[in-house]
Amino acid sequence: MKKKNKKAQLPFRLNILFFVVFLLFSVLIIQLGVVQILNGETYQEEIDKTIQDTTKIPVPRGKILDRNHQVIVDNKPLYSITYTPPKGVQAQDKLDLAEDLENYMSMDEEAIDKLNLRNKKEYWYLKNTEEAEGRVTKEEAEEMDNAEHYQTVLDRITEEEVSHYSKEELEVIAIKKELDKAFTLTPQVIKNENISAEEYARIAEHLDQLPGINATTDWDREYPFGDTFYTFLGSITSQEQGILAEKEDYYLTRGYSRNDRVGRSGLEAQYEDLLRGRKEQIQYTTNKSGKVIDSEVIVPGERGKDLILTIDMEYQEIVDNIVRKELDTTIKKHPHANRFLEDALVVVMNPKTGEILAVSGQHYNREDKKYENAAFKAVYDAHRPGSTVKGATVLAGYQSGVISPGQVFHDTTIKIADTPPKGSYLNLGPVNDYDALRRSSNVYMFYIALRMGGEYRHPIPRDTKVSFQRDSFQEMRNYFGQFGLGVKTGIDYPYESTGYVGTELQAGKLMDFAIGQFDTYTTMQLAQYVATIANDGYRVRPHFLKEVRLPTPYENEIGSLYQSVQTKVLNRIEMDDQLIKRVQEGFRQVFNSPGGTGTGHWSNKDYQAVGKTGTAENEVYPNKDNEPAKVDTENRSLVGYAPFDDPEVAFAVIVPNMGKVSGQHEINHTIGTGILDAYFKLKEERESGKQAKGDGEEEQEETE
Repeated sequence: MKKKNKKAQLPFRLNILFFVVFLLFSVLIIQLGVVQILNGETYQEEIDKTIQDTTKIPVPRGKILDRNHQVIVDNKPLYSITYTPPKGVQAQDKLDLAEDLENYMSMDEEAIDKLNLRNKKEYWYLKNTEEAEGRVTKEEAEEMDNAEHYQTVLDRITEEEVSHYSKEELEVIAIKKELDKAFTLTPQVIKNENISAEEYARIAEHLDQLPGINATTDWDREYPFGDTFYTFLGSITSQEQGILAEKEDYYLTRGYSRNDRVGRSGLEAQYEDLLRGRKEQIQYTTNKSGKVIDSEVIVPGERGKDLILTIDMEYQEIVDNIVRKELDTTIKKHPHANRFLEDALVVVMNPKTGEILAVSGQHYNREDKKYENAAFKAVYDAHRPGSTVKGATVLAGYQSGVISPGQVFHDTTIKIADTPPKGSYLNLGPVNDYDALRRSSNVYMFYIALRMGGEYRHPIPRDTKVSFQRDSFQEMRNYFGQFGLGVKTGIDYPYESTGYVGTELQAGKLMDFAIGQFDTYTTMQLAQYVATIANDGYRVRPHFLKEVRLPTPYENEIGSLYQSVQTKVLNRIEMDDQLIKRVQEGFRQVFNSPGGTGTGHWSNKDYQAVGKTGTAENEVYPNKDNEPAKVDTENRSLVGYAPFDDPEVAFAVIVPNMGKVSGQHEINHTIGTGILDAYFKLKEERESGKQAKGDGEEEQEETE
């Protein structure tokens, strides 16, 4: 009986086991059904899921042309090898790619010379990873984060171990260094200089073996006129430099990438927004592993807009040559006396519109004994202008009411208390306002200054303590500021100096101020000042930009007009037209009437120029053992415009730190007459050329 009961229990246990197995399979089948039927589509979408990323590709910058549509700055095409890393790329992947690339291209010696010890150690680490990692114990590694661990590994690679690389290995390291600069899905230039056609062709032929590499074209700035006007054009950063670090947030919020080239200085920086262009936007589609499976251009790229400047490059080259020649002549004629003479600065502009026609700065590099283009000094460097500002002084006298038209003062040396004797180059006797400008009377200007300070006696007794109001300095500066002297001119340029403002508020110093011997001004400020007088008291903003044109794909063709720069009047001198005309007449007499300080150079000109000469005392402190503590030099200056009755060109010249020597070359006049002679000669030639062209077209039409 017992044996039968035991046998009866076994099937029951098996039945329970089978039942449990059945339930488990049922649950599994139901779950598979849920996965496949209910959630199958969702899971399949997850498997097939892709990610779309948009990359912005830089485009060439806009061109820069002169007023006659001659190209000043162009884009020179270059062969370019770029790398666009996919997502998830590792250091070893880049090393493998660098080794493959080295078979098809070489790196410049400069790139190899820039390799540092870390670059070489990182290469050694990738080639000997297991050995390098073994130099850090497990206990040490547990106490470090990833960055500390990696740095410790590198530190334990010796200099000896990385000191015997072959040229091929160094090239691999240099290529790897460039690959490391690339951001995900953003093209990075690996090489775009000195790429031979053979290198370019080899890489292009093997692109399928070089993941992420592309053989394309890049560009670099090209200057058809060499260094002419170059210092004002400015420069752009290299791709290695990328955007300016100090303005990183500014650029990144405006769609720039870190390796984009941007205007670093000059007009390239001033008009960055116009020159930069519209980037090409490419949408990349990647799968879950980061592999690019498709790409599409969603926004076509467009190079930057073209700038048409007010500058006349043909005239600019002529002006540069004149300035360089006259500076060289002066230095060679009296080399010792002019041992501190290094610069000559010129600005030529249209007084009615503010358009800058030419701006020149020639610098003599005494160490290299050669001349350099330093036109930027026309807005950067300020100097004492001398008597050129006497027109502003006379107008300040009118406006303040301390003199009246035709006012006469006796020109003889003035000696007030606590001030050295002050006078003109000789005692001129009785002079009115016209005479004061024509013969450049210092004493006349002294009386204007003294009267503005509260001293009305005339003549002033010798060694008298004069009454003087300190706020007269600011009053005089306010008048001068209406002409652009001592204030910003508004020039469309990233920087301009406003000059030095003297701090010694004494009666004698205000007298110096009135004759241009105290505050300092730039050549651009002086040009705006004389242009304001020529323009009947209207001060206009000087500017380099004339027009903006849309880019065109056709070579030697100008795109349609996008923007035109209009004349901007900054202010009008607050005085009667007749008073301004008196100063204009005084300027006419300076150049064209007997006794005028410029008559010998200007009275025979057909275009009837007018203006004002200037000489300012200037101290140089050489700090050399063989030189005295202070050396007295002179600044020679000149301002003017022409023609007198309908001004179309105004100019300013400053030549600082000339030696004081008899028979000195009058460089301010030779430069001034040279640049105006050239202006009107070039104008005549162009008008004759247009006339001849027009006559030829008429003859052709009649023949047809």
